[in-house]
This record gives sequence, structure tokens and C-alpha cells, in this order.
Amino acid sequence: MLNLDNISIAFGHVTLLDGVNLRIEKGERVCLIGRNGEGKSTLLKIISNQIQPDNGKLEKRSNCKITLLNQEHNFNPDDTVFHAVSKGMGKLGELIEKYHDLVQRVAKNETKLLPQLEQVQHRLEAEDGWRLEQKVETILSKLNLPTDQPLSELSGGWRRRVALAQILVTEPNLLLLDEPTNHLDIEAITWLEEMLLDFNGSLLFVSHDRQFMQRIATRIIELDRGKITSYPSNYNIYLRTKEANLEAEMTQAAKFDKNLAKEEVWIRQGIKARRTRNQGRVRNLQKLRTERAQRRNQIGNIKLNIDSGELSGRIVIEAENIGKNYQDKVLVKNFSTIVMRGDRVGLIGANGTGKTTLLKMLLNELEPDDGAVKHGTKLSIAYFDQLRTQLNPESTVVDAVSQGQDMLTINGQKKHVMSYLADFLFAPARARSPVKSLSGGERNRLLLARLFTKPANLLVLDEPTNDLDVESLELLEELLNNYSGTLLLVSHDRKFLDNVVTSTIVFEGQGKVTEYVGGYADWLRQRPQITKSTTVSKKTTPKQIETKSTKSRKITYNEQRELAELPNQIEALEIELSELQTLVSSSEFYQQETQQVNQTLNRIKAIETNLQKMYKRWEELENI
Repeated sequence: MLNLDNISIAFGHVTLLDGVNLRIEKGERVCLIGRNGEGKSTLLKIISNQIQPDNGKLEKRSNCKITLLNQEHNFNPDDTVFHAVSKGMGKLGELIEKYHDLVQRVAKNETKLLPQLEQVQHRLEAEDGWRLEQKVETILSKLNLPTDQPLSELSGGWRRRVALAQILVTEPNLLLLDEPTNHLDIEAITWLEEMLLDFNGSLLFVSHDRQFMQRIATRIIELDRGKITSYPSNYNIYLRTKEANLEAEMTQAAKFDKNLAKEEVWIRQGIKARRTRNQGRVRNLQKLRTERAQRRNQIGNIKLNIDSGELSGRIVIEAENIGKNYQDKVLVKNFSTIVMRGDRVGLIGANGTGKTTLLKMLLNELEPDDGAVKHGTKLSIAYFDQLRTQLNPESTVVDAVSQGQDMLTINGQKKHVMSYLADFLFAPARARSPVKSLSGGERNRLLLARLFTKPANLLVLDEPTNDLDVESLELLEELLNNYSGTLLLVSHDRKFLDNVVTSTIVFEGQGKVTEYVGGYADWLRQRPQITKSTTVSKKTTPKQIETKSTKSRKITYNEQRELAELPNQIEALEIELSELQTLVSSSEFYQQETQQVNQTLNRIKAIETNLQKMYKRWEELENI
């Protein structure tokens, strides 16, 4: 579908892409990962011809239609949702818009427009417009988008859904998605996963949602220090291969530095040695120095730390039968909970269900219509706002954190504000930039830096994971797991919830809010579900359903042997798969004969298929 040959681009003195090579095959679903600011969005814009590279060549298959979903969207605020989505289809979209508008006007008794409506109908029939019109309606329904609502009335999250719908109707051969799950709730993310798995074209997407990557990607490519490395297979296998590659890189760099140090000692020997020294060795030393200067070291991780301050009371928050309505909509009805010191509570629910409203009621920032909320003693609250309204876009990064002070007290120790910002990967020049110039990920890092300057024993995070890269996410997870205070967390990142929270508060619709033990995966197991038996026969009682589902047979001797052998067989295949992944990620792999390359890649696919079957069989045998 696409081939990039030696693509390079720099902005000022910063080289983002340094001789990038990339090939995308038909039907592949490729995930592009990398740190914030590495150039992922720039690469997508080069592929979609929005910007031109400084060097290199881009080749694509003839008649290959490429469509990109950007992180930022420019819509006409006066357009309705239906009109905005239809525009994705060009002239045919305009015809569908016109038909939709005429139908509405005729329905309002503008009968003089009937001849015009009939003409538009004939044109749609001639150009196969009905199929595409149905496609627009289907996508709007799947994404729960209000067809006739003006875009000016929609929030940023809903506008992102509109942008996603707009590109889906174009039926591209190569679909480019830049952070498609940002601001989508879990239900919409799950639908998006199903849609992409059924998508017939090729897919290249940028994401930091680990569960989304694991389910969708057939190959991981990583942009790191201007270069792309390819890791065939899923995200979990990428992690193992990447770790091995980094260890090898560190060993190689250590050997290089040791050799350079030895040569530097030799060049500084006395007068006699200088007269007799080997000129070839001198030239080699100069070459080593040049290589060392050109080496692009891996960027460090952000250093997260938070002071939990003084212990709060044993009971942090107690809510009793609280409720809240907004206009005619019931957001929360008759909800009670007790949050104890050290609890880490996640809030799960679709956009607009009332998660932020419940948070504000629990924090006493919003009065409930019914019931009461009581706070425990000695509470010190830090609140991370998903809308980032705590940041003044006109102030500089350093002013947003320092509040006019040069020194900050972090965990009882004095630290210069510039040194503190460096822990969050803000270089001095970036620290003096205005907040409005920051990317989404940088604003999130800045808000976290500001949040952690003050001690807090109750940490409230409203969607902190949007725009953060994977390394920052994992470090934030580690911080929260080591945090001794209490945590309230709103997130649509399923993996993040599983790794952090000890219980979940779930919005189940019509004001019903229920608390469950564990994370997202635990909630999936515990939530009420309609079994298939109930849809087959209306006469089946709940007791009969329970009897059918719990009835089991005795495991046979052969099945016992099979169950005992499966773990060893799986382990052997995983070891072989890991070795093959390491082989494939090496630079020499694609220099082999094509037949040998294909043989290795086919073996990887075969192992992955066998592993899926074995895991499924293992689960079947354990459930007997």
C-alpha cells in the first residue's frame, strides 16, 4: 500500500525523522508508538501529503485513498452533525446533505419542494448514494451522535466523534488515526475496536491505550530518536523484544564508551608518544568522537513524586443516598458509599453520564439534590481537572508551577523550579514558553507537575491519561500504587484502571450507580449480564438459567493429561516466538533472501494462531 524511503525532516535544530524507512502491506493494522514530541503526528502528515519531508521518497499504490484523523479538527460550528459527517464524501456528500435537508423541510409542509426532492432522489439512485447515505446513518447511530444537533453545541469529546465518523464514511484504502481513543468513553472505544477489526483496508494508528493496541495491532512500529524499528505481532510481545533490544543497545554503547575513553588516554600521552603515535589511530579517534557526538541518547523518563502530607481521618468521604438531576435527566439516584483512607476508587461511565458531577458532589463543590456528603478530618485535596482550566494559557510554563517562587518544597526538600520542571521533561527553553504553545501531552505533564507541588492526602484525577505517552502512563501508575493517600480516578483507559484502582463506581444508566470491588476487568466479571438462554426462550426462568450454566460434567483422564501438558507447550511456543521476534527486529533480518524472510514471518503467524487456540482450550478444560 505504501513505502517510505529514507524520509527525513527537521524543525529548526531539532531532527524529528532521520532517514525513516517504512512499508505498509495490504490489510495490516500497524500501531505507531513513541514519546510525546518524537514526531508521530508529523509522520502521519507526511504520509497524508499535508506536509513535505526535507529528504526521501514516498511511494503509494495507484488509486490508494489515504485519510487522516488529526488530533485537532476544524469544523463549521453552524453545521449539523449529519452535514459535517456527509462532507467527508465530497460532492456525493453534498447531495446527501441536500436530500436530508429537503426531507426535513417537506416534513414541515413545504410541499413546493417536492419536485426538487424527487430530482435529488433520482440522482442518489443513479450514483449509489443510498448505500452511502445509509452508511452515514449507521455510523452516526453507532457513535451515538445526535444527527441534527449543531456542532457549536457539542463538547470537544463529541466533536472528536464527529471527526471520526467523517473519515469512516470515506471508505479509505489506508486509514490514518492519530490518538483515536482520546476523549472517547469505554463503550465507544469498544465499538471502535470492533469496527477496525472488520475494516477491509490497511490501518496505521498512533495510540497510547495499551489494551486498544493489544487488541488491534498486527504490528508495532516505534519512532525513537528519529528512527523507526518494526516489531511484528502484538503489544505484549513488543514489550519483551524492546526490553531485550535496549539491553543490547546499552551493552554496545558501554563498549563504545570504554574504547573511546582508552583512546582519549592514549592521545594525551607525553611528548615522545606524540611524535611516534600512529596517525591512523588518531584518525580513528576523531571518527569515534564524531560518532559519540552524533549518538542520540534515549530521552529520560519523567520523575513523578507526590507528598501525601498529613494522614487524613480513617473515613475520608461518606455519601448517603445522594442524588442529582440535570434538567429532565437523572444523573445520580440514591447513591451511598464510604471512602476509607488508602482506597483507590475508579469511576467508569459513558461521556455525559455524570462522573464529574458525582466527583464534585463527593468533594462538596456541588450540592446534591438529595442526601448528604460528609468529609473526614484533616483532608488536603489535590484536583486534576480534565479540561485543564487550572492553567492560564498566557502564562509561561515556569510561572504556572512556581507561583512567583524560585524554590519549591517537594517532599520536605527544597528544589529549584527549573530542576523540578526538568523532572517532567521540560528543558529550560520549553519551560519559558507560554502554556498555549504546549501540546496536549505537555499540558498534562505540566498540570501533573503543578498538582504535585503541594502535599495532598486525597488525590482526585479526572481523565489524567489523555495525551500521555506509554512510559509516562506506566510511571504515573507506579506513583499511584506507591501513594499512601486516597485516590478518586476518572479514566477510560481500561489497563490503567486495572493496574491502579481497588474498587470501581460504575454508571449503569438512568441514574443507577453501583460500586464493585476491583478494576475494569473485575467489573466485567461481576456486572449483571443477560445470558443467551434468556433470549432463546422467554419461558426459561432465572433458576433454570442458573442450573443450566452451573451444571458441569466430570473431566476425563485424557482431558486431565491434556490440561497438565498445555502450560509446558505454551511456554515452549512463547520462548520460540520471543526468539523469532528478536531476530525479526534486527537490522540484518530483511537483508536475507525473501523466501527465508517469509518463512520466518509465516512461522510467527502460525505460533500466534496456535497460542490463541491453546489458551482457549486451556480455559475450556479449566471450566469443566
